[in-house]
Amino acid sequence: MDLWALIRGCRFVDLTHTCAPGQPRFPGDPDEQRVQLSTVAADGCAVIQHTFVGQWGTHVDAPNHFVAGGRSVDAVLVDDMVSPLVVLDFHTEVAANPQFLLLPEHIFEWESHHGRIPDGAFVAFRSDWSTRWPDQQAMENGGNCPGWSVAAIDFLVEHRNIRAIGHETFDTDPSLKAQRAILAHDRWQIELLTNLDQVPETGAIIVASWPKIKEGTGFPARVFALIA
Repeated sequence: MDLWALIRGCRFVDLTHTCAPGQPRFPGDPDEQRVQLSTVAADGCAVIQHTFVGQWGTHVDAPNHFVAGGRSVDAVLVDDMVSPLVVLDFHTEVAANPQFLLLPEHIFEWESHHGRIPDGAFVAFRSDWSTRWPDQQAMENGGNCPGWSVAAIDFLVEHRNIRAIGHETFDTDPSLKAQRAILAHDRWQIELLTNLDQVPETGAIIVASWPKIKEGTGFPARVFALIA
């Protein structure tokens, strides 16, 4: 009960977009389809069949999304789903340059103000790109989107031992090189986060969870932050 009281004393921030047909999606992916299989009025219970790609809405990417033989979503331990949250806030730079690429020097700059990124952290890149939701064209922006650099990914894994990353865009980076890098490091990521402007750059805890889909490469996730 002491732990429950501690948790209930936190402020909760939902970092997840609501999924629905017609929402923004990776170019070429099919839209969600819904079939009403039963209703409360006619059958006593309501059941809806949902059909969508694994990488739908705010979602997890497991290593096997890009790496043959990599970990799948069901192989990510629940221990890994709760982490210190670090938010690298570069939304001002992204507003000035939509093709902003997050480099190691940006991480050094951030650490000079906020301290060293802790071991086992979930590191989120705040770009405020989520404010473009639910406009498909604005989210795509002709491919001119911010992203992580491979060098930044390698540094965070090799020198800060991070657990996972997250961002507000469809992909880690437009070239997909950084996406391949983070998954090749046997780390997972959350894409299409939102509300990062409502959490501090340090001091919060993030919880990211999803169904235990055997050999899944990705799946919609429910992600939220706890702030003391």
